Amino acid sequence: MQQPNSLKPQRNLTMLMDFYELTMGNGYLAGGIGDKTAVFDMFFRKIPENGGFCIFAGLEQLAQYLENLRFTDEDIEFLRSKKIFDDRFLSYLKNFTFECDVWAFREGTPMFPGEPIVIVRGPVVQAQMVETMILLTINHQSLIATKANRIVRAAQGRDVIEFGSRRAQSYDAAIYGARAAYIGGCAATACTILERDHGVPVVGTMAHSWVQMFGSEYEAFARYAKLYPDNCTLLVDTYNTSRSGVPNAIRVFDEVLAPMGKRPKAIRIDSGDIAYLSKKARGMLDGAGYPDVKIIASNSLDEYIIRDLLIQGAAVDAFGVGEKMITSKAEPVMGGVYKLAAVQGKGGGYIPKIKISETIEKITNPGFKSAYRFFSRESGKAIADYITVYGEEINPENPVTLFDPNATWKKQTVQNFDMRRLLTPVFVKGRRVYEPTPLTQVQKFCADEIAGLWDEVKRFEHPHRYYVDLSQKLWDIKQGMLTGGAGQD
Repeated sequence: MQQPNSLKPQRNLTMLMDFYELTMGNGYLAGGIGDKTAVFDMFFRKIPENGGFCIFAGLEQLAQYLENLRFTDEDIEFLRSKKIFDDRFLSYLKNFTFECDVWAFREGTPMFPGEPIVIVRGPVVQAQMVETMILLTINHQSLIATKANRIVRAAQGRDVIEFGSRRAQSYDAAIYGARAAYIGGCAATACTILERDHGVPVVGTMAHSWVQMFGSEYEAFARYAKLYPDNCTLLVDTYNTSRSGVPNAIRVFDEVLAPMGKRPKAIRIDSGDIAYLSKKARGMLDGAGYPDVKIIASNSLDEYIIRDLLIQGAAVDAFGVGEKMITSKAEPVMGGVYKLAAVQGKGGGYIPKIKISETIEKITNPGFKSAYRFFSRESGKAIADYITVYGEEINPENPVTLFDPNATWKKQTVQNFDMRRLLTPVFVKGRRVYEPTPLTQVQKFCADEIAGLWDEVKRFEHPHRYYVDLSQKLWDIKQGMLTGGAGQD
């Protein structure tokens, strides 16, 4: 049986990389610097949909990829056929062993622009080579986890079920998107493979085709109730929700389930004015003695539609959400990037590297770094994230002055705070030290972490900006490079 969360072992994804990673690797070795230690950061610059935060997801699949990183004979022969790679590089790939150190955020952690969420340190030829898969894996799952959480928060405690497989943009996008949606807070999925391989609860009832296959709606409902008396949920909008669907459902509840001593579970409405129809259905169900029967709504929902439905008093107990979540339709790109931050010098220390741009957001934070989150001891809420030079000492018993790196006159002195290191070891010298966490625990961790953010940060529109600040030492290094030292050893 396949292990939970695992990629299929027979599937070789090593060559899923941008070609320039291979040409650069070949060049590094040819130039005699392939073994030079480099530090790369993954970070992102903008939160999709102008939200207040993102959710880190995809670490388990990334760890599996790095753990199984091998070049097959077929891979080597393909590269040889390109006639641009030298024999030394091909021999290196044939005997490849991953040797890097990797740190990353825990899955389910809220994250913010500009902070390193994955750090890779190791031989530059290797650290460069893993760029594409790091970005592909973390960008996709973090995007969907973030969108799912927006939708879950809009539902105000009502269950949200992931319905998106048929609209996802590939097989893997369906599977790993549903996994990420669960991390973001979804209660279940309609995608069967998710429970088999990832332990995510799977649910499902009927399609409109089931109802259409029988001579009448009542007959379709009755047949289904007899087959599944312990989990009877009926789709009531095939013909007319209020004039036939709900009345036929109630009739089946009375005439089929009640004599069996069974209670129905729910009805589902998949079209029409859900606010109006759900309230009308609730009244009919309650009047017939079924106040415990839930109403599930679906049909191209997102966080804004759900929020409006609840404002309008919709009597909906759960939401099935598909295409707008599995594709993050409103903004379907998570713009994480992977940039060189430092190289190891002759004395063993790290020489910071910076990418400069006329666009302020594109200027990178140089150096080998650590990241911390400060929490108020009084409120328990997160205050800010703090990026330091690796190994820099912070004493939470002493006040720390935080300042906006792009507007240094904006300052705040914090005290009486606790802090937590955000980056956890995943690989040490190529050996995996990260143990997979059950998804139920990841989901709970995510919910707890989001509860630690102020409500103002969680607004859908115009959220309060959560600050990611640099230590004075790191800021000084960056400013020194910007004013003349960039690119110099």
